[in-house]
Amino acid sequence: MLNYIWIFMMIISFVSAAITGRMDETLQAFLDSGKKTFDFVLSVGGIMAMWSGFMAVAEKSCLTEKISFFLSPVISLLFSNVKKKSPAARAISMNMVANFFGLANAATPLGIQAMKELDLLNKGKGASHDMCMLAVINSASIQLIPSTLIAMRSAAGSANPGEIILPIWIASVITAASGIIAVKLCGAGEKL
Repeated sequence: MLNYIWIFMMIISFVSAAITGRMDETLQAFLDSGKKTFDFVLSVGGIMAMWSGFMAVAEKSCLTEKISFFLSPVISLLFSNVKKKSPAARAISMNMVANFFGLANAATPLGIQAMKELDLLNKGKGASHDMCMLAVINSASIQLIPSTLIAMRSAAGSANPGEIILPIWIASVITAASGIIAVKLCGAGEKL
């Protein structure tokens, strides 16, 4: 359905350009946007490839286990049914680290893996309290370095792409705390 909408919009654009005599400008904008899109994807893709490679090296070097151990008090506090050295704890900690560094695209597969591990712990009975907590933490995570957003701002030509760090810290702490409190309050009467 979306493809039909895009085709319709392109046809309308070209018909409007032909009627108003601005076909040259429309074709030039069409070609320029393709180049800009390619440059943008290349710059953001480079950052994502670097951090994805870092995460792969961290997993191979057992750094993920050390990070999981370091985050185990937080994970135990937030996720009541997750054991300290379980695969679920490791997946949750790597998802939290990826989100902490602002790697939304790299955090997604880690979040999916963590959700699968939590589903195994829940024996496929539907959404558990821990699964809801992971969804909230994953979507409202605290970001130390919003690297994807900084890369996007840099690719768009921002004079100071890092100036957003302080507002992002404030906003992410408030949203994460609000989400965690809401999940804890909603699951307060639940027997786990």
